[in-house]
Amino acid sequence: MREFMGEALRANGVGGECLDDILTAASEACANVVDHGDPAPSYEVLTRIRHESCVMEIVNTGPDFDPASVPLPDLEAESGRGILLMRGLMDRVTFDRSAGGGTVVRLHKRLRDEARVPSRIGRRAAALC
Repeated sequence: MREFMGEALRANGVGGECLDDILTAASEACANVVDHGDPAPSYEVLTRIRHESCVMEIVNTGPDFDPASVPLPDLEAESGRGILLMRGLMDRVTFDRSAGGGTVVRLHKRLRDEARVPSRIGRRAAALC
């Protein structure tokens, strides 16, 4: 997922630290689906880049998820900090019920204009955050 999404984001002008933040947060969300979802997890990753923002949706068919039910992470533990990390890297993270059951994790990132990266599809998009 990370390599494929990285190529797609770079092709649309997203680069640098912003790209790393988006991919790390999305990887955490996907890992949570695998670790905490159905025994045979199924999910899709949808990405929209419009003007100055990127929104990634990780849609899974597992059980509904209530982020309020997750305790504060133990910073000394080896795991359990994924949601904290996602919220730290992204501008907004939401958890909603999927229409078909399961959860939609939406990762929102504002893209700034300072360092435009030409895209391979002929349009220029915002690059670094």
